[in-house]
Amino acid sequence: MRERLLDTGPVLVLALIAGIGSFTHIRDTATEHGQHGWMAWAVAICIDLTCVMAARERQRDKKTGRPRRGWTSWPTLVLIGGIALSLAANLNQAEPTAWGWLTAATPAGAFLIAVSMLERRVGEPRPEPSPVIRTEPEPSALVPADPHGPSPALLDYARRIADEHRTQHGKPITRDALRARLGVSSQLASALLRDLRTAPKTA
Repeated sequence: MRERLLDTGPVLVLALIAGIGSFTHIRDTATEHGQHGWMAWAVAICIDLTCVMAARERQRDKKTGRPRRGWTSWPTLVLIGGIALSLAANLNQAEPTAWGWLTAATPAGAFLIAVSMLERRVGEPRPEPSPVIRTEPEPSALVPADPHGPSPALLDYARRIADEHRTQHGKPITRDALRARLGVSSQLASALLRDLRTAPKTA
């Protein structure tokens, strides 16, 4: 959790600062062109949130595998339009020099870069949990096709279970306990116990 916060925190701070700078330029430009009061704020919010929304839609399209119609997608066109409006407002507030335009365009560029980085991290695949590898065979796979007698493999497996039971509890395993461990019928469990008492142990 801490590592994730340290990894994402600087990008969030960059997005916040850059967003405020770009927002201020858009609001001032809107005010100068007849959008006063809350309308200037509304214009700035609409443009910045449109860029964020378009970036999220692009990421969603990648996750769902939505096909494109033509050379590009609608969210991409919306994102391009939002970038163009944001940059135009920032450049409008700049001093008419090369450095003035560059510094005025920095908040908009940094905001878009931060948004794209956040979207890229959201789209990173999560590692899948490692599969559990069984070291013991499924008891059902050892049940013989002939119901009249247990197979050697099943008998050997039952012997291991009986030995473990004796080691843990200090007494022989019962028919019901063996049946529960193997998932076999009572008749087969009885046959296994009988064979365990008479059959010699294999090496």
